[in-house]
Amino acid sequence: MSTEFHAMSGEEALNALGSTERGLTSEEAAERLKRYGPNELSEGRAISPLLIFLDQFKDYMVIILIFAALISAGIGVWKDSAEEYLDAGIIMVIVLLNAVLGFVQNYRAEKTMQALRDMAAPRANVMRDGEEKSVPSRELVPGDVIVLSTGDRISADARLLEAANLKTNEASLTGESLPVSKNAVEVLPLDALLSDRDNMVFSGCTVDHGRGRAVVTSTGMLTQLGNIARMVQSEEESTPLQKKLDRLGKQLGAMVLGVCAFIFTVGYLRGVAAEEMFLTSVSLAVAAIPEGLPAVVTISLALGLQRMAKRKAVMRKLPAVESLGSATVICTDKTGTLTKGEMNIREIFMGETVNVSGEGFEPRGEFLVQGETIDMAKREDLAMLLVAGALCNDSSLYLEEGKWKVRGDPTEGALIVTARKAGIDEMELGENSPRVFEISFDSVKKRMTTVHAVDGRKMAFMKGAAESVVPLCTRRRVRERDLDLDKGTADSLMAKNNEMAGRALRVLAIAVRDVTDVPLEEAAVERDFTFLGLVGMIDAPRKEAVEAVRKCHTAGIRVIMITGDHELTARAIALEMGIAEPGRDKVVNGRVLETASDEELADILKDVNVFARVAPEHKVRIVYALQARGEIVAMTGDGVNDAPALKKADIGVAMGITGTDVSKEASQMVLMDDNFASIVNAVEEGRGVYDNIRKFVAFLLSCNSGEVIAMFAASLIFVDPEYIPFLLPVHLLWMNLVTDGLPALALGVEPIEPNIMERPPNDPKEPPVTRRSAVRVLSIGGVFAASALLAFWLVGALDLTGGDEVQHARTVAFCTMVFSQLFFAFSARSQRLTIGKLGWFTNRKMIFAVAVSALLQLAVVYLPGLSDAFRTAQLGWEEWALILPLSLIALVVNETWKVVARRSGKA
Repeated sequence: MSTEFHAMSGEEALNALGSTERGLTSEEAAERLKRYGPNELSEGRAISPLLIFLDQFKDYMVIILIFAALISAGIGVWKDSAEEYLDAGIIMVIVLLNAVLGFVQNYRAEKTMQALRDMAAPRANVMRDGEEKSVPSRELVPGDVIVLSTGDRISADARLLEAANLKTNEASLTGESLPVSKNAVEVLPLDALLSDRDNMVFSGCTVDHGRGRAVVTSTGMLTQLGNIARMVQSEEESTPLQKKLDRLGKQLGAMVLGVCAFIFTVGYLRGVAAEEMFLTSVSLAVAAIPEGLPAVVTISLALGLQRMAKRKAVMRKLPAVESLGSATVICTDKTGTLTKGEMNIREIFMGETVNVSGEGFEPRGEFLVQGETIDMAKREDLAMLLVAGALCNDSSLYLEEGKWKVRGDPTEGALIVTARKAGIDEMELGENSPRVFEISFDSVKKRMTTVHAVDGRKMAFMKGAAESVVPLCTRRRVRERDLDLDKGTADSLMAKNNEMAGRALRVLAIAVRDVTDVPLEEAAVERDFTFLGLVGMIDAPRKEAVEAVRKCHTAGIRVIMITGDHELTARAIALEMGIAEPGRDKVVNGRVLETASDEELADILKDVNVFARVAPEHKVRIVYALQARGEIVAMTGDGVNDAPALKKADIGVAMGITGTDVSKEASQMVLMDDNFASIVNAVEEGRGVYDNIRKFVAFLLSCNSGEVIAMFAASLIFVDPEYIPFLLPVHLLWMNLVTDGLPALALGVEPIEPNIMERPPNDPKEPPVTRRSAVRVLSIGGVFAASALLAFWLVGALDLTGGDEVQHARTVAFCTMVFSQLFFAFSARSQRLTIGKLGWFTNRKMIFAVAVSALLQLAVVYLPGLSDAFRTAQLGWEEWALILPLSLIALVVNETWKVVARRSGKA
C-alpha cells in the first residue's frame, strides 16, 4: 500500500482504501486478509519439527556416545566380531529412541507454548459490518476502521479519521519519550518526517490518552515497524529454576565423570578390554548425568501453563510460574476482580431517593420512589441526570448470544443500562448530541467531563467521585429549579455520599453546565457546574472469590485490597470478603499514602490490608515497600497507569476483559475472566508445577545415583574381571530410556496434591535439591544399588544359574535395578503423602507408564532377537521370586521415610 496517507484527508484515505467510516464487511475483510496476509511480522519463529528433532543430538555426551558406538562398530569390523558390532547397533537404536521420546516431549511443549502465546495475543476494536467488534490484531487489513482508546496497543499503521484529546506513545518507533498529540483534520506535506505525521498512528505504539478512530493503511511487514524489522516479541528467557538445575547438572556431571574415569581405570587395570570399559564409562555417563534437567522444567512448565489456561489464567512469561508458587502477598483491585464486574445502579439521590430495579446489564427495570413507579415524563431532572450519564461515557451496550454485555468500563456501562431503562438510547443520543470536547478521566482528579452540541448549545456533563465533583458545583437542581449550592448543602451531600458508600455502594456524582460562551479549555470548562445527583451502584462480591481469599489465608498468602473506591465502600466489601475482620478493619486512603515516608508506609503495611482512593502511582510504592520486607508480590491492574506497578511486581496480573493492551504487555499473567479466584487457582497450579518438577528431579537423581553407586561399588567389590563391568553399556542406556522416560514424564503430570494450599509458600532462595532431599536421593540410590548387587550375589549363592553364570546373574541384577526404579516411581509421586493417602489410581498415566516400561523390560529378556542383542539370560519363576521382593525394597524404604518424617514433624 502507499505510504502517503498523511498527505491525504481522512475522506481521501477512505476512498483510496475502498472503505467507509462504517468500516469493511466481514466478507471484504476475509478477502483482503487472503490478499495481504496476516498482520504480523515475518520474523516470528515457526515451530520446526526437524530442528526440534536435531536438537536432541546436540548434547555433548550423546555425541561422545555416538562416536563411541562408531568406534565399537569399527573394532567389530576389524576383529570380525559380531558382538561389538551388535553392541554398537543397539546403542544407536537406544539413542534414536531417546531422541524420538525427547522430540515428542519438546514438540508438544512448543505447541503448547505457541497456543498460549496465541491466547495472549493482542486484539483490536474494529468496525465490521457497521458494528464495533473485537478481533485478533493479526486479522486487521488495509481499509479496516479501528477504534482507539486509552491504553490500546496500536496494531497497524492508520490514518486518523477522528481524534479526541488523542496522544500516543511513539518511543518504540521514533525514540520520542513524551506522548505525541494527534490531529485527524490536518493534511500534511508529502515530505513530512515520520515524527511529524500527527494525523497518523503507527503499529507498535500505544494510546497514552484520549480516543480516536482511524483507517488502517498498512499491516504486517509493510508498516513502519515492519520497515525497520523490529521484533515485537521478547526473546525467551531461562527461568531461575532452569538456571539452578543447569548448574546442578554440570556439578553432578563433573562428579559422575570422575566416577566413570575411576571405573574405567579399575576395569582396565584388571584386564578388561579398553574399548569395552570406554563404552561402559561413556554409557554410564550418558545414563547418569542429568543433562536434561532444564528441558524437564520446560516440559513441566508447558504442561502447567496448559492447565492454568484452562483455569482462565494465561501466563506470558515463564519465570512468573515459579514466582507464583512463592507468592506471599496478592494485591488486588476490587471492581470486577473480587466482585462480579456487573455494576447495577440501585439508587439515585436527587434530594429524594429514587430506587432502580433490574439485574445485570439487561436494560429492563423501573424507577420508584417509596415503592411507587415514577412517570418519567414528569421528571425532567431525572431525565437530565440519565442523559448526562449516557453522554459522559465511553462504553456501549450490546447483545451477544442472547446476553446483554458491556464493551468498556462496567461502571460506565451501568449508566448506559439505566438510561436504556428510561427509554433513552445512547446511540441515538450520541448522534443527535455529538461530542465536541472532552477532558478524559484522570485517576488523580477522579472525574471526566465531555462537551456536546445540544440543540444549538454547548452542554458540559461531568461525572466522578463526589469529593471531586461537588466542589466544582455552585448550584444544584431540585426538580425543575436550580438553587444555589451553599456549604451546608454541600456538606449534607457529602454526608449522603458517605452513608451510601457505607452500604457498599459505589457512588458517582453527576453535574451539568451550559458552556456555549465558554472557551473549550479544561480550566475554563471545569467550574460553576450544576449538581444533578448521586448515583449509587453495587457490584456483588463473587462467591468463588470469598472462598479464594479463605484459601489464600490457609496457604500463608496475605491478601491486600487496593481500590479507587470510597473508604466506607472498601471497608464494607473487605469485611464481606474476609480480607478485613471486625476490629481489624483499618482503611488507609491515598492522601495518607501521598504524604507517608517510606518508613511510615512500612509501618502501615504491617497490619493494613485495605487501601482506598488509591492512585496507580501509589501501587508502585506499595509494591516497593512489600518487596523491601522480603515479600513475593502479585499485583493486579487494568489501566495504562498500572503498568509500572505490574512491571515492578514479582507477578504482574492484568485483566483480560477490562485490561488495556498496555497493562497486558507489562504483566506476566493475564486473567481471561478478571476473577480473583483465577489468581488463586494459578498460584495453586504454580505450586503444583514446582512440586512436580522437584518430584521429577528427585526421581531422576535417585535412579541415576543408584546406577552410579552400583557400578562404583561393583568395581571395588568384584576382583574377577569377568564380573566387570557389573552392567553392560546397553543395560545402562536401556535403563535410561525405560525408567527416565515414561515414568518420569508421568510424574510431570501428577495431579496437584490435595494439601498443597495448606503449606506455606515456596522459598525462592531454596535450591532445587536441598540438603535433606539430597540425603534422601542418595539413600534411595544406595538402596537401588544394594538391591541389584544383592540379587547378583544371591544368584550364585542360591545356585540359580544355568548356562553362562555371569550373564544369568547380570540379567537378574539388571531386572532388579529396572523394576526397583519402576516400583519406586509410584512412591515418588509425593515426598509427603504415602501411596495409600494418594490413591493408586489417581494418576492413571503412571500406571500406564510403568506397565509399558515393564513390558519393554520383559521383551529384552524373553524375545529371542532382543535377548541376544542385550545379552540377557532366560529367567524362571525362581529368579522372579528373588527379583520382585528385592525390587520393592526402595518403595518400602521411601514410604517408611514419609511416615517417620510426618510423625517427627519434618514432612
